[in-house]
Amino acid sequence: MIKRTLLNFKKYSFLLTELIKRDFKVKYKRSFLGVLWSILYPLLMMSVMALVFSNMFKFNMEGVNYLVYLMSGLLIFNYFSEATNNTLTAVVGNFSLINKVYIPKYIFPLAKCLFAGINFLFTLIPFFLIVMLTGDPVAGTKCSINIYYLLIPFVFACMLMFTIGVGYILSTITVFVRDVIYIWGIMLTILNYFTPVFYSLDILPVYLQTVFKFNPLYIYINSLREIVLFGHGLTIPYMLAMLAVGVGTMLVGMLIFRKKQDKFVYYI
Repeated sequence: MIKRTLLNFKKYSFLLTELIKRDFKVKYKRSFLGVLWSILYPLLMMSVMALVFSNMFKFNMEGVNYLVYLMSGLLIFNYFSEATNNTLTAVVGNFSLINKVYIPKYIFPLAKCLFAGINFLFTLIPFFLIVMLTGDPVAGTKCSINIYYLLIPFVFACMLMFTIGVGYILSTITVFVRDVIYIWGIMLTILNYFTPVFYSLDILPVYLQTVFKFNPLYIYINSLREIVLFGHGLTIPYMLAMLAVGVGTMLVGMLIFRKKQDKFVYYI
């Protein structure tokens, strides 16, 4: 299955590229700033969130740049949210194309995840600006570039594979149960509160901390924070856990999608 998928990926890479370009054109159609919104929007949202949680709700962490702590969580969670929301209609929204010519159906959820991934790369620009320009050296909250930044692409690659797997599962279920489009929005809201994006796990009871650490999103968010905030490397077992979650979820998603794809035509 994997070998066939890789061959199809090479064969239909042009189509994949065109689908991603189409999503960019649709998203930024008649927009004056265009792709610049991929940088400005997260920057503005980060600023609002920082204002709300740092000043209004008085969230703070001693010895830690809370702004970077918050932004690193938002960065990962927002990518996951955007990508998975896009994959919900990846198949049903392209029925007219699927019904006319043969196209590997897995291309559509994959294109949505990669499109969100490119937007995600744009958001790294304001994020690293915040990392470099904020923090107080005297208070020990100033972040510095370190050798462990070389591990960040690995973290993002694992996160991408995890998201692709979830995307395949969601796009498959949506074909048969359209209510998932609405249910997933509620699930993301719940997941947002069960993921330490704006708070620290230390405020929770020990037994809840253990439960929350099994959240896959926590693994990726915590990895980014360890590197950027604390200048720590990642242990081999932790990296293997990230890789296992990413690859495992992607393979499960691909298997579910492949098993059900022949029935899509009867439900779309």
